Amino acid sequence: MIRLYKLLIITNIKGKTHVKNGLKLKEHSASITLGLRLTDGICFILAGFLSFWLRFSNFDMNGPHTYALILGTTLGLISLSSFGAYRAWRGATVFSEIRCVFNASVTTFIILVICGFLTHSSDLFSRIWILSWLILTVFLLLAYRISLRKTIGQLRAKGYNIRKVIIIGDGELALRVARTLTNTKNSGFIVQGFIGESSTSIIKSEFQYLGNIKNLEEIVRDNKVDQAWVALPMEEAEKMKKVQASLSNSSVTIRLVPDIFGFQLLNHSLTEVAGLPVINLSTSHMIEGKNRLLKSIEDKVISSIILVLISPLLIAIAIAIKLTSPGPVLFKQYRTGNNGADFKVYKFRSMVVHKEKDGTVTQAKKQDTRVTKVGAFLRRTSLDELPQFVNVLQGRMSIVGPRPHALAHNQYYKGLVESYMRRHMVKPGITGWAQINGFRGETDTIDKMQGRVEHDLYYIENWSIWLDLKIIFLTVFKGFINRNAF
Repeated sequence: MIRLYKLLIITNIKGKTHVKNGLKLKEHSASITLGLRLTDGICFILAGFLSFWLRFSNFDMNGPHTYALILGTTLGLISLSSFGAYRAWRGATVFSEIRCVFNASVTTFIILVICGFLTHSSDLFSRIWILSWLILTVFLLLAYRISLRKTIGQLRAKGYNIRKVIIIGDGELALRVARTLTNTKNSGFIVQGFIGESSTSIIKSEFQYLGNIKNLEEIVRDNKVDQAWVALPMEEAEKMKKVQASLSNSSVTIRLVPDIFGFQLLNHSLTEVAGLPVINLSTSHMIEGKNRLLKSIEDKVISSIILVLISPLLIAIAIAIKLTSPGPVLFKQYRTGNNGADFKVYKFRSMVVHKEKDGTVTQAKKQDTRVTKVGAFLRRTSLDELPQFVNVLQGRMSIVGPRPHALAHNQYYKGLVESYMRRHMVKPGITGWAQINGFRGETDTIDKMQGRVEHDLYYIENWSIWLDLKIIFLTVFKGFINRNAF
C-alpha cells in the first residue's frame, strides 16, 4: 500500500510548518526540536571521543582532531536539519527515519573529508578515526532515535499523545484511509468516525457515522477532534470547499488525501512550482538538488578510485583483445541515457567486427559464433563493462542505476512493457538492483524484461546511498560472474 503519510497536504494548521521532500509538514514544538538537536550533537561528540580512544587509547585529543570534531558536529546538525530529521515522524515508517539519519550522517562525513582534502589538512588526522567516528555516530543516532520511537509508540498505544481523527468521505478511499490509521496504532491516530451519506456508505459497517458536512463544525467541537482527513473523490471538489469553509474558524488540522491510488505512481510527492501546488505522480528524489549532488560525488569518488586500482587490468585486457582478433579495443554503441538523451557507451570489444542488417541489434546468445574466445571470458565475468567507469567520470552514467539498453531494444520494448521508459528518468548504471537479483544477460522474453523494469523502478523509488553501497557490495559476489551472460 502507498504510504499515506507521503500524500498528506496540510492546508490549515496552527504552528510552524516547513516543506521537506516536496511535502508540507508540521514541525515538532521548539522544546522537542531543541532537545533532539542537543542529543544529536552529544552523539556526534561522544562518538568522536570514543573513536579517538579506540584508535589512540587515550582522550588527549590534539588540535586537528578537535577542529575536525567541532566542524563535523556542526556540519552534522546542519545536514540532519537539511534532510528533515527534525520534522514530526508520526505515522512514518521506521525505515524512512533510519534512511534519513544515515544519509545525513554519510553526507556530513563526505563533506568533512572533502574539506580536509581542499585545505590540505587531511594528513593531520587519522583516517581510521574518521571512519570509526562515522560508524559510531550512525549507531548512536539510530539507537537513541529507535528507542525514542519505541517508547513513544508504547505510550500512544496506552492512550497518551494521541490525535482524534474524523474521516470526511464514505467511499473506498475513505475506508482505506480509516483502516490504515486504525491499524497503525503506534502512530497515535484514533478514528472517531466518518462524515458522509450514511444510506450509501460502504464504511458504516466498520466505523461510526457522525453526520454530514452541514453539521461538520458542531461534530468537530463535540468530539474534540484534532484532525479532519478529507478522503473524497476528485469529482467532489465542491464538497472539499464546503469542508474548508465549515472549518474556517476552527483550529483543527485539515489533511487531504488525494484520490490518486488508481495511478501507477513513482516517488509521488507534493511540491510547489511557480507558486502553484503540484502533485508529482512520477518523479525521483534521486534527481533532486542535494541528492543529485550526493549521487554525483559518490560516482566521481568511487569511479576514480576504481579506475586507478584496475588500470593494470585494463591495459592487460586491451593487449589481449588486440593480439587475439583484428579490430578496435573498445566497442562503442549509442544507448539511451538520462532523460532519454542518447550517449555512447564504452565496452571492451568481445565480438568479431561485424555489421548488423537494417539497423537491428541482435542480443548475444549462448554459443554465439560472433563472440571471440577472449570476449567470452570478458562477458562471462563482466570485465567487458569496465570501460564504463570512464562514462561515469564523464557524467553520462552512474555506478549504480538501470542498465542502458540498445536503442533498437528501447523502441521494441517501450510498447510492450508498461512504464518501460520511466527507467530513463535517472542516469543508467554499470550495475543495478535488477542485475544483482538475477535479471542480467539476454532478455529473450517479455516476462524477463518486465522483471528487469520492475526492479529498476523499485531502485528509482527507493534510492539511497545505503542502497547504492549494498548493490555495489553484492555485485562483487553476484553481479560479475553469471550464467546468463553470454
